[in-house]
Formats: sequence, structure tokens, C-alpha cells
Amino acid sequence: MKILVVNAGSSSLKYQLIDMETEGVLAKGTCERIGIGGSVLKAKGNGKEKVYNQDMPNHKVAIELVLSALTDSDIGVIEHMDEIGAVGHRVVASGEYFKKTTLVTPEVLEILKEKTFELAPLHNPAAYTGLTACIDVMPNTPMALVFDTSFHATMPEKAYLYGIDYEDYKAYGVRKYGAHGTSHKFVSQEAAKYLGKDISEVKTVTCHLGNGSSISAVDGGKCVDTSMGFTPLAGVLMGTRSGDIDASAVEFLARKKGMSHAEIITYLNKKCGVAGISGVSSDFRDLIAGADQGNERCKLALDMFAYQTKKYVGSYAAAMGGLDCIVFTAGIGENTPIVRAGVCEGLEFLGVKLDAAKNADKNDGSIRDISAEDSKVKILVIPTNEELVIARETAELL
Repeated sequence: MKILVVNAGSSSLKYQLIDMETEGVLAKGTCERIGIGGSVLKAKGNGKEKVYNQDMPNHKVAIELVLSALTDSDIGVIEHMDEIGAVGHRVVASGEYFKKTTLVTPEVLEILKEKTFELAPLHNPAAYTGLTACIDVMPNTPMALVFDTSFHATMPEKAYLYGIDYEDYKAYGVRKYGAHGTSHKFVSQEAAKYLGKDISEVKTVTCHLGNGSSISAVDGGKCVDTSMGFTPLAGVLMGTRSGDIDASAVEFLARKKGMSHAEIITYLNKKCGVAGISGVSSDFRDLIAGADQGNERCKLALDMFAYQTKKYVGSYAAAMGGLDCIVFTAGIGENTPIVRAGVCEGLEFLGVKLDAAKNADKNDGSIRDISAEDSKVKILVIPTNEELVIARETAELL
């Protein structure tokens, strides 16, 4: 079976076509500037690359162009779109409405639109737009929703509840949901394979560190806690997101800055994090360059990020009653040695010991063990593959 994986943004759409017999990527690409003007599809397939400079006024046209690229006489990898067995769609937030990968029906579409948009206003409406576009173009192909939050559905009540009135939780669903679940699931499973252990025997802290960052405690293959909360704003400070902050401080800032509720949330999502601390950039390469040149605020941003991540690692080791493995993944986790070193420094009491030379090695796309020979806890760098998880779960559902 061939599975098409779709990750739709408000003005973009990424895709991969995966052959589930080999789990190999047959084709992939990105549609950019949908509905903006100057639209472009950058596609790869059949060992070649091709750029389509074509107007894409909406996601339906984008999907039509993707299907044209997949069947293109030059870079195409299928002869007809009927060869696509199903489409797996990445959706960020499910609330308590969906606990696992779900086949799309009219009822599911209605819940997705009416109940979940407010949980992830930047992401879920875009996913819905991409989904309905696919349904219009491929009405007879099964569609599956794969949620970032599903992997975290195993958290116990004591971990996901906030200290609010319980009746308000029941009425409004205000609780911790987490994010990046497909990534945390993939790398925790890969870690167990690498260690040669059954995943039921492994206690792992997975650190998905990128422009959006989250840390999860994975005990026996199941998530028992995670750093992101009701929305992806919570947890460690990120590229432009503040991370955890006292709710009263939010109200205080809004008052002082003369901001509305919507404006202060935008501020916390778009103007804070390491970009706000450094005053330079949300890109860690710029922060490292700045710190090397003596910029103290760049150094502070890096120190804060590593420190906050380290606190989550330590607390999750306590929550699981032990720690066998730390995994670093995503753009920063896979490519930034100074961050990995900062996270591991001071965790020697847990048996964590980093090998500086291994940590400095360049990312070659493979799983790398960067722990010292005498480290009691394995420290791994594992490239994530969220698209493969989406394809696997879609195929398993069918």
C-alpha cells in the first residue's frame, strides 16, 4: 500500500508518498505561498527534482498540483492517483474528542471543525482546509486523522490536570494535551530498538527541541507526562514562545502594554522566547554566533533554554522512578551540541555522562550514541520521522 502523508499549514502544504512495504519515501515536496501569490511547488520524485511555478489560490488547487507531480511523466512515481491507498493527515490538537488515529467521516469532520479549532487556532483550521481539499479531489480515497496529541492520551489524570475547579475541567476540557506526539512516539521506539530492549522495559525522556520544543516522559512506551500544555505555548521557552509563565504576569503585562486578550496571546507566541530574550533571533545558529562574539543576551537565551530543558529531564526521571535513556531530536536537538551539553551538565547524579567528542560529531542522519563509556544513562541523538509514524498509523487503521 502507498500512503500519502499531508501536513497542511495556512499557506503551505508538505507531503510525502510512502511505500508501506518498504517504508521508503517515493516522493515528497512542499507547496508554498498558497493563496498569497507567487505560489510554488518544490517536488522530488524518481530521483529528480522539479519546481512548479503555478498559482495556487487555495489548498484544493495545491492538492491537484501535488497529484499532477506524483503522476508527472518526468518525476512521477505512480501512474494514477488510484494507486494511493489512503491519505494520512497531521492534525495538532484533538482535545478529548479523539484519543487515537481516526478515519474521517462526516461526523468526524463536524467535530474537528466545531470543537477543536479553538484548541489550536494556528494549526487545526489549516489541517481542516487541507483535509477538505483532499476529499474534494480524492473523494473515494480513505482519509485518516493522526493527532499530535494522541500519544499523550496515556497520561494519568494527576499529570494532565491543572489546579482549577474540577467541574470547569469537565465542562470546558481545560487540561494538558501536549504536542509533537508522533515525534516522541517514533524516537522512543527507535531508542528501545537501538538499546536492544523491549520498549516495556525502558524509561526514556524524549527532548523534541526545535522552534517549538517539548519534552516527554515515556515509561514502557507510554507517555506519562509532557511539557506542553493546553496549547503548544506551555513548557520551555522556545523560538518565539514564552513557555511557562505565571497567569497573573500575563494579565499584568497586558495591562501595562495596553493589549487585549488576543494581542497578549499573540505577543507570548510570536514576540517572546529566545528571540525576545536575545533581541537577536529565534535561530539558534544566530544565538551561538552572537554568544561567541560576546553578546551576553544571546548567551543568556541559550543558558535559559538548556536550564529549563534540564529541569524537565530531572523531574521526569523522578516521575518515572528512574531513567534509562535521554533522546535528543528535531532541528535543535539533532544539530546543536552546545544545547545538548548544557542539558546534560549537572545531571551526573542521575548517571548521565556525556562524551564531549561524540557530542561534537556532525549530524550524519543516523542514530548516534553520545554518552560516555561509563554513563549509566544512554544519551542518544535520533533523527525524527513524524511522516513515517503518520503513514504507519494510517495503514494500521485500515
